[in-house]
Amino acid sequence: MADFVNILKLCVGAESVEDLEAWQVSQAPRWPRGRAVHVTRMWPKRAPEVLAGGSLYWVIKGQVLARQVILGLEKVEGGDGVERCALLLHPEVIRTQAAPRRPFQGWRYLAPEDSPRDLPKGRAADDALPEELARALAEIGLR
Repeated sequence: MADFVNILKLCVGAESVEDLEAWQVSQAPRWPRGRAVHVTRMWPKRAPEVLAGGSLYWVIKGQVLARQVILGLEKVEGGDGVERCALLLHPEVIRTQAAPRRPFQGWRYLAPEDSPRDLPKGRAADDALPEELARALAEIGLR
């Protein structure tokens, strides 16, 4: 069993991994050098496990398609005075095998053994399976 845990989050507003990457590039001047930042309302209760090697897995258009290594967590205060959690991310967006996920609120923990595998470097997408087959495999936990 792994000593770390990942976080799974919807990438709201992005139509593709390229959209996520372009948005992060556009926001980079606002962030600490060499890091991307994603702010969320809740602080992870399992913060030590997240920081022990976890990644943020992005769900885009109903499928996990990418991840970013979590480098740190910082408290930030929103314009409304509410304290939030900034996930400090490695700027590299690593593409993963596509894995369907239903919509959910907030974020979820994702065990390493349940996380989609990384695609080989330079490969933009997984080989497409027919949609019915991909859905059936996901329902029985094989994809």
